[in-house]
Amino acid sequence: MSSDVHTRRLPADDLSRNFEEVIPPYTEQEAVTEAGRCLFCYDAPCIRACPTHIDIPSFIKKIASSNKRGSARVILASNPLGLTCARVCPVEQLCEGDCVLGAHHKPIAIGRLQRHATDWLVGSDESPFTPGAPNGKKVAVVGTGPAGLACAITLRQLGYDVTCYEAKAKPGGLDTFGIVSFREPVAIALAEAAFAERAGVKFVLGTRVGKDVPVDQLLADFDAVFIGAGLGQVPKLGIEGEDLPQVLDALQFIERTKVEPLDSIPIGRRVAVIGAGNTAIDAATASKRLGAEEVSIIYRRSLAEMPAYAFEYDFAKMDGVIFRWLTAPVRILGENGQVTGLECMRMKLGEPGVDGRAKPVAIEGSTFTMPVDMVIKAVGQEGTFEWLKDLGLESRGGRFVIGADGSTGHPKVWSAGDCAGEGGAEATVVAVVEAGKRAAHGIDARLGGPTARARGNGEARILGAPIPLRAASASPAYVQQGVHQS
Repeated sequence: MSSDVHTRRLPADDLSRNFEEVIPPYTEQEAVTEAGRCLFCYDAPCIRACPTHIDIPSFIKKIASSNKRGSARVILASNPLGLTCARVCPVEQLCEGDCVLGAHHKPIAIGRLQRHATDWLVGSDESPFTPGAPNGKKVAVVGTGPAGLACAITLRQLGYDVTCYEAKAKPGGLDTFGIVSFREPVAIALAEAAFAERAGVKFVLGTRVGKDVPVDQLLADFDAVFIGAGLGQVPKLGIEGEDLPQVLDALQFIERTKVEPLDSIPIGRRVAVIGAGNTAIDAATASKRLGAEEVSIIYRRSLAEMPAYAFEYDFAKMDGVIFRWLTAPVRILGENGQVTGLECMRMKLGEPGVDGRAKPVAIEGSTFTMPVDMVIKAVGQEGTFEWLKDLGLESRGGRFVIGADGSTGHPKVWSAGDCAGEGGAEATVVAVVEAGKRAAHGIDARLGGPTARARGNGEARILGAPIPLRAASASPAYVQQGVHQS
């Protein structure tokens, strides 16, 4: 069987349309009408459900009066990456899932309203974040994904001199390279990095810490170092045929769809995606939109154990992706250096494992072969942190062990994001943004002394308005009522 992998399976215009944002923006009238449905609850459940604690009723009320500037101010005061989170947050599980109208009616479209309130900033000359007065201290931020940018912006508001180091040629990390364009265009991620730069954050791009810049140099040159480097690669499957050229890493595949011309990316006629998380869904839907005729997601457990969000699953089904449950890859077949098939085995669910999910057990004699031209691996992520081994940082499950404020076992190092904590729900973009903010306040608490948590910084502004801070456990959070001004 010959391989069938080609570029330009679809006309250029179709490819361009396929990778435009799926959810259209609201018109002004649509946004005002939707905002008018909000009950503006006291002690609103949606605020509690938001990891960054945006005062949702307040920003929606401002939209109802067509005050997008005031609405954006409320959002950005709590979430410095409000444009990204408006697009990629699992709102069905968070704010919209807790909307009181959801029980008997349709919940407020909080994500789309947040996008309406903030998108006008893209392409404008606005500098949303005005830094606080300089305090004479410097912090290095390694990685410019959501954790790194959130930490950097918050540190600037607290008066720190911040330099971000990024291995890639453009900032933004996951938001720029790892989320398909029809969910978040590159321009949105780059706009948020530009907001940080206008606030005085310095970017050193195309520079890999540990290779181009020694970690010891950062520790010597800066008062603190924040690590938000992410993970960045998919683990090996450990099966025969994995090294064939048409076996791809899902993250690298998605990155290509964001940085290369779409008609230059080869895609198979029949594609198998191994894994059932959100990255697997993105890889599968991107494959369909590049022109693959048949795309199958191969998952060794059942629908009930699928890591991807329900709305991602529904989206993939609408795109025509096939789901093959209780199926595990055994071997990737090839001829003349080309993928020709995927040998699989049927599975059944056994006893629960340590993570609470039922363990898949192979069914003897159930092997079968699927004809495929391309295989995309999306079975989680792993990091390579050899460059940090001399710091003695404790790790668990491939991630750094951190305190509530992002602190590590090294007195000058903090961390947050995919590379730290427990992963899972903590790895959503919005939770990572909050973790980056907490780490910034953790750094400030240690470097600023006993009064750091209570003092705030009077010169910091969001779209021209002050941002008072309050002490909240070990990590100050924004006083929500402090941003309720026009």
